Amino acid sequence: MPKTEYQVYVVELSKKVFTENRKFREANPQFNGVLECLYVGMTSKTPAERFQQHETGYINKKGHKISAAIVEKYGLYLRGSLFNHIAPMTSRAKALKMEETLALELRRKRYAVWYN
Repeated sequence: MPKTEYQVYVVELSKKVFTENRKFREANPQFNGVLECLYVGMTSKTPAERFQQHETGYINKKGHKISAAIVEKYGLYLRGSLFNHIAPMTSRAKALKMEETLALELRRKRYAVWYN
């Protein structure tokens, strides 16, 4: 059986998230309104499949909602140019670390970013 691969992905969010969501705004004091608002996530699915789950408010077989509310409400589209250069990983722990690394790197570039 092939090993599960994990991918990091980026979703562009509507800039409304910055004005409407206090936690998002507080997490991004560096944001000057010029660049985009983003969500960085990690998945064992393809980024397109995961984005579709966010859009539909996906509920898994155990009845748990597994879409990020912020993406469900404000998600616009995948930003492949910001994550396609990152190879899939076979370790969930490495993928989670890469999610955080990419999110913080994008914040340093003055994007407004949310990640879990």
